[in-house]
Amino acid sequence: MAFFNIPKSSASRSLSFFLFHRIRRNMSNIPENTVYGGPKTQNPDQRVTLTHLRQKHRKGEPITMVTAYDYPSAVHVDTAGIDVCLVGDSAAMVVHGYDTTLPITLDEMLVHCRAVARGAKRPLLVGDLPFGSYESSTRQAVETAVRVLKEGGMDAIKLEGGSPSRITAAKAIVEAGIAVIGHVGLTPQAISVLGGFRPQGKSVASAVKVVETALALQEAGCFSVVLECVPAPVAAAATSALKIPTIGIGAGPFCSGQVLVYHDLLGMLQHPHHAKVTPKFCKQYGRVGDVINKALSDYKEEVTNGSFPGPSHSPYKISASDVSSFYNELQQLGLDKAASAAVEAAEKMGKAESPNAVVD
Repeated sequence: MAFFNIPKSSASRSLSFFLFHRIRRNMSNIPENTVYGGPKTQNPDQRVTLTHLRQKHRKGEPITMVTAYDYPSAVHVDTAGIDVCLVGDSAAMVVHGYDTTLPITLDEMLVHCRAVARGAKRPLLVGDLPFGSYESSTRQAVETAVRVLKEGGMDAIKLEGGSPSRITAAKAIVEAGIAVIGHVGLTPQAISVLGGFRPQGKSVASAVKVVETALALQEAGCFSVVLECVPAPVAAAATSALKIPTIGIGAGPFCSGQVLVYHDLLGMLQHPHHAKVTPKFCKQYGRVGDVINKALSDYKEEVTNGSFPGPSHSPYKISASDVSSFYNELQQLGLDKAASAAVEAAEKMGKAESPNAVVD
């Protein structure tokens, strides 16, 4: 195509370069400026990688992870300097209002992943593989993981469980060149066989299974393992046995790092499951939900009593002469009532802006 011929003039060359790259960006389904978004060199101070996490683990520095689901929360996670942002399938409960994580689909997860990728520039981004998207075969597991990276803009994936098929799936995904976090203990996708959201590792057999499963996931090539809802001594044993970092949630203080859900740690809302049984590990570092409720109530009250919007929130002006001309135009159109409304509104806004003005 002639479009791609390099022009002779400097100005034309610059314009063609700009247009070509604008078109190429618009054709991409990957969020702009993510780790996969273009040829820009990465600043090690701006992007967390597996190397950074391994260095922190080697030094004994705790790893921070927060589960978030959209652009605004991702921006907050990024600003706070959190190491890892997990786009969890718990979005099914926290965002979509389901009782469990099971209903959310891969396509829905990809929407959340893309939103987070646009907002979080520094953390390592990890996307959950939702229930039903990786259990059938290793081929399905790899294809799903590839979509999470290519279409979701993630850096790695997380999958739940430690059954032989899950271990095989994790190994296949790693061999496909995709970083994997394992997840043992309470695995919400398995509530059908667990009998609900129940802590694990509370018996000797169960505790040993947690450690053995974590070791199997490490052997499969996982770079980290989430330990959920297990006794602290069991988490400590698993952390000691592994060469990779553990991320605890309801697993005590002896893990290599911790993860909480954005909405939970902010005290933002009660999603359906937590409205029934709020996990004891969900420490609230704020009561954002109360602030939101008050703000919404205040807004409703001010709209109802007419105090909002006032002059300070009605910034767009029209001059008195233009109001007069506008009035005349409306009258000519036969819109007498509208013309009077415009003049009356202008007078009211003038009085509100200058309440002490003397009227001749």
